[in-house]
Amino acid sequence: MTLPVARHPDAVVHARVAPRGALENLSQQEVDRLLDRGQGGLYPLFRRCALAVLNSGAASDDARLIFDAYRDFELRLVREPWGVKLEIHNAPGSAFVDGQMIRGVKEHLFAVLRDLVYTHEEIITRFDLADPASITDAIFRILRNARLLDYRGRPDLVVCWGGHSIPRDEYDYTKKVGYELGLRGLSVCTGCGPGAMKGPMKGAAIGHSKQRIREGRYVGVTEPEIIAAEPPNPLVNQLVILPDIEKRLETFVRLGHGIIVFPGGAGTTEEILYLLGILLDPANAGQRMPLVFTGPRASAGYFTQLDRFIGLALGAQARDRYRIVIDDPGEVARAMQRGIELVRRSRRASGDAYNFNWLLRVPPPFQQPFVVSHEAMAALQLSPDLPVHERAASLRRALSGIVAGNVKEHGIRLVERHGPFELHAEPGLARPFDELLQSFAADGRMKLAGEYRPCYRIVD
Repeated sequence: MTLPVARHPDAVVHARVAPRGALENLSQQEVDRLLDRGQGGLYPLFRRCALAVLNSGAASDDARLIFDAYRDFELRLVREPWGVKLEIHNAPGSAFVDGQMIRGVKEHLFAVLRDLVYTHEEIITRFDLADPASITDAIFRILRNARLLDYRGRPDLVVCWGGHSIPRDEYDYTKKVGYELGLRGLSVCTGCGPGAMKGPMKGAAIGHSKQRIREGRYVGVTEPEIIAAEPPNPLVNQLVILPDIEKRLETFVRLGHGIIVFPGGAGTTEEILYLLGILLDPANAGQRMPLVFTGPRASAGYFTQLDRFIGLALGAQARDRYRIVIDDPGEVARAMQRGIELVRRSRRASGDAYNFNWLLRVPPPFQQPFVVSHEAMAALQLSPDLPVHERAASLRRALSGIVAGNVKEHGIRLVERHGPFELHAEPGLARPFDELLQSFAADGRMKLAGEYRPCYRIVD
């Protein structure tokens, strides 16, 4: 595939930026890591994530186009006795107003720097990331360092999942649901990107404003590989970057007190399978987690097909863990409010924390990173004979690979070089899985911009 000639979509800006509220103090070793452009250094990763943050709002989810359009973008870290300042060259002009970086963009930029430094210096080198308990502790520490755990009020955080590539009526509906959540004093957590990740925050902000709530939380949870395709939207006021998709997903289910699912594509289905796979583990039989699937009336068919797929792939027990509400934002918010009150009572009775669900068991297959490759995708076991939580884990990994092939730079380049990923599935799973994915493609749910070319094929 030939990429279009790279052109800057707007004027570029050169600037020097100082951190606000964090990173005033960095050790010389940490500064050296940030300056290191070689293998093992943090500079290449920070440059990619920083460019994505500065390019927030662009109408593209192809990481290559972003990086090629700003191939001359540079970050230079200026050493000072107390830490660093950033010299930024050839940055997207949309991140600035009259030569000054927009404050929210600046906060996001330094959140990226904060989390990359902390993860490299305090997590990767000091934790056994093959041990389940150690992984959960590492996630807790990343969130604590990012100050996401400072909140000590009653449970109120609603995680909203849904596609970044959705039609206008679905986007407007996510805003209506967010508005109803905001009126009830509930906060919102999403994957922080556009579409169904932005709409609920926008609506909640209006609801909070009407209720004179000035400390509403709009939490964005992302990871380095996906941030270019889904850069933080401007409403996010608490951003955290986890090392990989598995730790990102575990963050959602440990931070959140309830989950709403809007229409989406492969990534949204991956999140659903992750959650259902965990909740279907016998160790989590007593876990409270209100889960509502919802969309406007025009999206009823989407949920009918998704519900059918879940029934065929995971069984009736999985379908019992969620409720489908069509075209009723007020009822969705009321269901969350009722469910979260049950969560509060359950956490209080069990002695678990309100701000981090320690008692939820996340089985190892849901914690270990899945490194996407043609060999790894072909080796996945997609069989109806597997135990239900293992079946969910394998399907989740298959979808993770498809998401990588759709929007992540590494996955896109793998498919360009070696062709589509091959998935080997037994007939009981192959047909409903393929039908679901084809329906996503037909509805334009696989990609935000440009023609969608399938990055997979299913072989039964």
